[in-house]
Amino acid sequence: MGKTTLKTRPWCAFCGQDVGRPQYLDTRKMGEFALGDCECGAVYASDPSGFNVGSAIVELLVHACGDNWDMAWDLLPEEDYLTGRIEDYDEVTHQVVEKRNLDGRIVRGVLYFIRLQESVADLSTRFKEKEKSSAAQPGASKRKVQVEKTPDPKREKKKANKNIVRVMVQDRDADGLVTLCFDDKKTLRLLLRQLYEPDEEKRWAIARLIGEVCSRVATRKPGMVSDLLHLLFEACTDSAASSWGAVETIGSIIAERPDIYGSFTRHLLAYIGDPLTRAEVLWALGTIAEKRPDLVRNTSFYQLIGLLDSQVALVKGYMVRLLGRLQAKEVASKIRMMQEDTTPLTIYENGLPVQTDIGTLAREALQLIEE
Repeated sequence: MGKTTLKTRPWCAFCGQDVGRPQYLDTRKMGEFALGDCECGAVYASDPSGFNVGSAIVELLVHACGDNWDMAWDLLPEEDYLTGRIEDYDEVTHQVVEKRNLDGRIVRGVLYFIRLQESVADLSTRFKEKEKSSAAQPGASKRKVQVEKTPDPKREKKKANKNIVRVMVQDRDADGLVTLCFDDKKTLRLLLRQLYEPDEEKRWAIARLIGEVCSRVATRKPGMVSDLLHLLFEACTDSAASSWGAVETIGSIIAERPDIYGSFTRHLLAYIGDPLTRAEVLWALGTIAEKRPDLVRNTSFYQLIGLLDSQVALVKGYMVRLLGRLQAKEVASKIRMMQEDTTPLTIYENGLPVQTDIGTLAREALQLIEE
């Protein structure tokens, strides 16, 4: 038999039985990968290009966890889940083509598989049942996120380069940047280069813009944004790399989509010990806390309370701002004593500088705490 005829139905990488054609799930409203479920408990995703393993694994983990992003981010490979893959998969005909060529068409697709370990699978099942029960109760609602429109497949896709991205950043063209991200995945990396800006005010504005762009890109390609977050954390850790704007950008992204990337919040505390990033970490935590205070309270933020005595006005100011948004009644008396402090400082809100002082921030924090 010639090798050209070696076409077989795809099988599960774990149990070996045939698997059905993966489908794009309407309930997810992301449409990045077609997904499927095997009878053995494994889940799988089709990647026609074979180059998007990171994004596919992210979407598979979230799917396996019943769309519980926090749970998915906490899982560890081998310890909590196993992975497998079937190569030479053709999504069009739902076949494995060993010669990687079908009627003159190159086949490079991959089926990625994940199977949760038994203890994690049980936890995921209980979460799904709880979600169904909550959804059935009157008044149950979730934050609505507007999903970006599917780009016209007939349009001519644009290629990203540093000049195009720089002009879009200067024009604050969020719409253009989102479209360019869907056309060319290197757009986000090029966008990060714009953070190498010596002007502090411009750098904060760029960080805010990246957060806005990522929140919209995440509605269809969440894996792309998660890869960017990993790059930003690496930049913060690598002493040889410039981390200008990295912490601010991380905070902006998480604050825009805490439902997806909230689990990254706790990793920000790793950079609180560095005097060069301490104020920015407190800003990021405070910005996240404005929308999801529970994400910060679930960290060991109590260790930060001593920063209320910092000699650095910016650190003290952002700490007061954070504790107010956490409604930290336990430090209300100490914050109350700071109301007459007229030490001036400049903080950033929504990418814009705000002239204020410690006393004003203390009064705003007390108002939130006493609500």
